[in-house]
Amino acid sequence: MNLEEIKDLIKLVSKSGIGKIEIESEGFKIAIKNASAVNEQPVFVQAAAPMALPQVAAPAPAAAPATPAAPVESNDEAKYITIKSPMIGTFYRTPSPDKDAFVSVGSVIQAGDKLCIIEAMKTFNEIESEVSGKIVKVLVDNASPVDYDQPLFLVDPA
Repeated sequence: MNLEEIKDLIKLVSKSGIGKIEIESEGFKIAIKNASAVNEQPVFVQAAAPMALPQVAAPAPAAAPATPAAPVESNDEAKYITIKSPMIGTFYRTPSPDKDAFVSVGSVIQAGDKLCIIEAMKTFNEIESEVSGKIVKVLVDNASPVDYDQPLFLVDPA
């Protein structure tokens, strides 16, 4: 292998992003390492859903959180307001494992009351109610993953 072939091989390794190449032939051995490819660790990025900041954000229109769930199971549920998850994460009904739930079936809530916590990227986000009424049904189990816009609670506004 001559000097020009080695230079071409180095260019090939740097352009292709190969981390390391070793060639051995008839008493000749060469190892070429691409420093940028070897030193870089894979980076994993998780896109975050838009997060509502209840303590800072302006009140949203009542129609947005008050829309009924898409699959209406019965006519009785059509009169209820569905509170949906504002983000992707893990749903918690309690502030800590040894505490009582923020709300339960039958709890009367006011706008601004804390309903649950959703953990997203190691951040615990307290979810506040934007409606007043009575909790009719909790639709998610404690410590379960939730998706953006997933129904969490049914509320009777009457």
